[in-house]
Amino acid sequence: MFTGLIEELGSFVANEGDRYRFAAEQVIEGTEIDDSISVNGCCLTVVALGDSWWEADVVAETIERTALGNLRPGDPVNLERAVRYSDRLGGHMVQGHVDGMGTVLTPGPDLRICIPENLSRYLVEKGSITVDGVSLTCFDVRDGAFAVALIPHTLEVTTLGSYVEGDNVNIEVDVIAKYVERLLVVDNGDNS
Repeated sequence: MFTGLIEELGSFVANEGDRYRFAAEQVIEGTEIDDSISVNGCCLTVVALGDSWWEADVVAETIERTALGNLRPGDPVNLERAVRYSDRLGGHMVQGHVDGMGTVLTPGPDLRICIPENLSRYLVEKGSITVDGVSLTCFDVRDGAFAVALIPHTLEVTTLGSYVEGDNVNIEVDVIAKYVERLLVVDNGDNS
């Protein structure tokens, strides 16, 4: 579980097959093998650590559903360690399980993103949304897209300030909205 409040702007170093290496300082402090770190909103398991770097194995499912496969060496990435039970929850409950990819229509500070039709039903005015791991409040929800207003600080300390029209971003909708939908759907005998 994450908060969507980015701790560090790290970078993608390289990958050898499924093994991805990231440069970081802050998020590896106190981190151990098997801990979780969110990379642009994708929950990854730490499998190796070194001085100013860490590695994760990224499976094909993750590459297919997220924008991690588009990373090039040197690209900045939003990093956040998993929440401890004693931490404040300053953003919203973020699982690090990407629901799909969106496309930047208008870069920040008035960021507008188009998302897949199957995700747009989870958006509500002033509701929570996660874009590349950043907890945000959406507005102007219409036509399969939404907007978020980004403050200068967010533009500076996350990847959100570097987006250009057409960039792919990782989207995680509010998990509570998914649970509410699940509870309200009429049971058709399928308990999957």
